[in-house]
Amino acid sequence: MKVCKLLTNQVVVITGGAGLIGRQFSSVVAEQGGIAVVADCDAAAATKVAEEIAARHAGRAEAEVLDITDKTSVAKLIETLHRRHGRIDAVVNNAYPRNRNYGRKFEDVTYEDFCENLGLHLGGYFLIAQQFSAYFRKQGRGNIINMASIYGAMAPRFEVYAGTPMTMPVEYAAIKSSIINLTKYMAKYLKGTGIRVNAISPGGILDAQPDAFLERYKVNCLSKGMLEVKDLNGTLLYLLSDMAAYVNGQNIIVDDGFSL
Repeated sequence: MKVCKLLTNQVVVITGGAGLIGRQFSSVVAEQGGIAVVADCDAAAATKVAEEIAARHAGRAEAEVLDITDKTSVAKLIETLHRRHGRIDAVVNNAYPRNRNYGRKFEDVTYEDFCENLGLHLGGYFLIAQQFSAYFRKQGRGNIINMASIYGAMAPRFEVYAGTPMTMPVEYAAIKSSIINLTKYMAKYLKGTGIRVNAISPGGILDAQPDAFLERYKVNCLSKGMLEVKDLNGTLLYLLSDMAAYVNGQNIIVDDGFSL
């Protein structure tokens, strides 16, 4: 019996594809019949992830080096993929670039660090969306998915970080809220081009956080608490698939009710 796949032969670029969420996204795209382009600034990590996925899903993953803040790097990736496949169906803006001072408390963040981190992350997402949308216009269709966050749509719950070395960086709030509005802007701006632009706003993702934080976080949720990366699979596949053909300019929150 032939199993129907949601993304048969779709060429999907996942920026930050070798990271925590990127690895999962790349894997599920390949699992659903797509060709996952693991695009990352770390060439060795991207190659490793692509090889691991291809071992399970032959011919369904390939690694590419990408710096989302470098227009030449972005253009080279688009050109390479067009030459290889003759098409690009979607790009998932998922990379998480930041400088070495990222994550400081509000009063310790310098103006220079604030601007640099916005340039790297928000600026990089803008550049990817701008350059891929230009390609998609010529192609007559395309799909852009931006990774935002619940903290782009709500005020931080600083109390869940009490007693831990963690905080919710001010740059993160500024970046992710801007990504949500950039998504809406682009969806409206690209009206009539065949290009869809949507965002996914995850809640917290498990990544070896302190128990005290996990317990406080879960109190604000409805069942599970912190999510695993696989919990985002369904939303990603929905937005990539034809089932979401008329979903455009939306921000889908996946957070087990944390933001309620």
